[in-house]
Amino acid sequence: MRLSEFIINDIKPLKGDNKISELQQLFNQLTYSHIPVKDDNNVFIGTFFETDVHCFDADKSLSDYAYALEDFYVRDTTMWLDVLEAFAQNSANIMPILNEKGDYVGYYELNDIIGLFNESPFFFEAGGVLVIEKGVNDYSFSEISQIVESNNGKLLGAFISKMQNDIVQVTLKIGNTGLNDIIQTFRRYSYNIASGHEEDSFTQSLKERSDYLTKYLNI
Repeated sequence: MRLSEFIINDIKPLKGDNKISELQQLFNQLTYSHIPVKDDNNVFIGTFFETDVHCFDADKSLSDYAYALEDFYVRDTTMWLDVLEAFAQNSANIMPILNEKGDYVGYYELNDIIGLFNESPFFFEAGGVLVIEKGVNDYSFSEISQIVESNNGKLLGAFISKMQNDIVQVTLKIGNTGLNDIIQTFRRYSYNIASGHEEDSFTQSLKERSDYLTKYLNI
């Protein structure tokens, strides 16, 4: 699914000559963590954080607090996983979007991007979840895929879930087969098995946590 379908333009960026009182009122009406701002030439210059704004002098202009602008955004070509990462890194529930020319085109809402994650095969396809560990210089995704597929498994998804003390932890979602043969093969290739769950109880737990986060953000 194209992320362009989720670009929103309901809230137009404010400008430097807008009053802080206008921005405070906007935050009071919305549940967004940030509001985008343009300069007098309609060029995106950053976002104001709600908590900061409520500490500002309501009679002053946005330009008086330019030092507090947070400069984060994604491109309209950014992949959805990278967009999700940008949300997490900036503790935001709204993400400004710029095109390749640097023009502001709208924003994403966190709930929409989380929804894409919940709809991915990693969550809704039946299968087992396997968490493996190996030295950061010793593992490879090509080897991991080969091990799964050589045991007639179907790799539905994989991501690095932890990296600490030169050990990398990779979480796998595997369909089409039980995990026992795959686990034994990983052990022969010197992978440590951190966790193995038949069927999808583990991913169901992850999905429930994601659904809880979505409900929390809607409060």
